[in-house]
Amino acid sequence: MNRLREPQHGGFPSVQSQDGHHAAIEERLPTPNGFSQTPSQRHRFAHHVPMRRGRWADDLDIIRAASNKGVIRARTLAELGIAESTIYARCRDGGPWRRLLPGIILLTNGVPTIDQKVVAALLLGGPDAIVTGLEACRRHGVRRGPRGIGEIQILVPHTRQVRTIGFVHVERTSRLPVPIVRDGVPLAPVARASIDAARRLRRRGDIAELLSDPVQQRLCTIAALDAELNECSRRGTATPRNVLAGVAAGVRSAAELDARALWASTGLPEPWWNARVCTLDGKLIGYPDAWFDEVAMAWEIDSTEWHLSPPDHNRTVAKAAAYAAAGIIHVPSQPSTMRLERQLVRQTLISAHAHAANRPRPALLVTRR
Repeated sequence: MNRLREPQHGGFPSVQSQDGHHAAIEERLPTPNGFSQTPSQRHRFAHHVPMRRGRWADDLDIIRAASNKGVIRARTLAELGIAESTIYARCRDGGPWRRLLPGIILLTNGVPTIDQKVVAALLLGGPDAIVTGLEACRRHGVRRGPRGIGEIQILVPHTRQVRTIGFVHVERTSRLPVPIVRDGVPLAPVARASIDAARRLRRRGDIAELLSDPVQQRLCTIAALDAELNECSRRGTATPRNVLAGVAAGVRSAAELDARALWASTGLPEPWWNARVCTLDGKLIGYPDAWFDEVAMAWEIDSTEWHLSPPDHNRTVAKAAAYAAAGIIHVPSQPSTMRLERQLVRQTLISAHAHAANRPRPALLVTRR
């Protein structure tokens, strides 16, 4: 794995390969398609050939080439020959640049993209900084959990004096993991990123979806998540610990977490969660969220509240028809109804269970997860 090193004598950072060779780079990160400069340009920058003062405006291509996705340190701009007063004058209101973070400049005055924020966060963190939390989860392929938070969470060595500022949340740690590099960005492993994110969330439903998704996609295991919880700081871990127990039992979403809490107030027997229900000849009928096996009753959280596309609706209708054809009592509930009309849902479940118990149980092949 390549390791980043501090610049020598004011030079640019360098990257050391496994064979020990170093190559100068323009900033902390490579671009997804490699370095943005040609080899000759990289050589030029590595030896700090400054632009002539007063002529820098004619060399904007050189400035952009020295940046990463249009993000650059003010120090690097100064090394290229631009006066510090000029740098910050161009970052004033109405100017062509923006100051994203202390000492870090965006070479446009527009709203930074998420990639530009990531570059800026890693430049702030310095060598060995690693992206963790929700942004790392997204880049690993975790699809569920909260979105649009806009915070970039990074890990830095505990000896580094870097503080949280702006859109960057900095965690100093003595357990800096070996990063996984995706598209040139060093990321914390999935389990570490998920737990780091969960510790900063407050809603149980958000935490349930965030921790269940990587397990379902086999990006990490429940054991790995549990190990991270045991190793990390205790701050903010109470709710994730409680939610992880539900994930181990099969919780897949915030709605299912609410369903388990509501079921506990009904006095009904404990259902099988996410059981596989088939006809006797093995034809799959479905995976109901809750299955009351002794009376063959299925309780499902209706996904059409969140997925309103015609294909999703058609699948939901077809599934309900399959339950009815097999003689199964099917009780659909919407997430919003469970939150706002809990007593109505509770009474519906109790009545449906009583009705199911008063009819012959159909013959089915059910596998408990």
